[in-house]
Amino acid sequence: MARSGSGDASGTTVRALLDAEGRTYAEQAGIHLKDTPQPLYQLLVLAHLLSARIRAGTAVAAARALFGAGMRDARHMRDATWRQRVDALGEGGYRRYDERTSTQLGRTAELVLDAYGGDLRRLRDKADGDVRRLRALLQEAPGIGPAGADIFLREVQGVWPDLSPYLDGKTLEGAARLGLPADPRALARLVGKEELPALAAALVRAALDEHVVDAVLGTANETQGGSG
Repeated sequence: MARSGSGDASGTTVRALLDAEGRTYAEQAGIHLKDTPQPLYQLLVLAHLLSARIRAGTAVAAARALFGAGMRDARHMRDATWRQRVDALGEGGYRRYDERTSTQLGRTAELVLDAYGGDLRRLRDKADGDVRRLRALLQEAPGIGPAGADIFLREVQGVWPDLSPYLDGKTLEGAARLGLPADPRALARLVGKEELPALAAALVRAALDEHVVDAVLGTANETQGGSG
């Protein structure tokens, strides 16, 4: 629940934003995110797919197709053939980058297994509480660059709360479009800690889509007008 009063403009805007767009990308991809190896690995796959220059809906569909084809953990991703990965990506509509991404997913699965025994909690432990180090370690995975690392960290803060608030440049761009505070901690104070991943995802959608901004601000203005 938002912590701000109902008359507060920022609080009203955030509530309208969460009501409209407050669903994480992990939720969209059918990932039941927990601090356990399989969903954490699935989130890494999703972050990889979302970081390409492709529609978010296509990336989510491709992730669902990969998981539906049995590639739900690093071992099954590694053991799948290159063609099986390509076919699953194509089923999700992820065709522009399917061949390169298939290769990268196989190599990343090998890295996760060899370096962390298939358990990304060990990657977190290796970073020893240093978020910058954690972000750098994530980028050792083939296909995971700064954008992919940010996507992973925005979503995983719900189960790795020591990272929060993780509100990066893309989320702050969305906040600026909505007239919200540009400081991560000020933004975080507008919601409960459990809502931070949803807030981050919603702010990213606002950064990427002006229609989201227009709809949210319209709703917020109507709410404020009705309560004034």
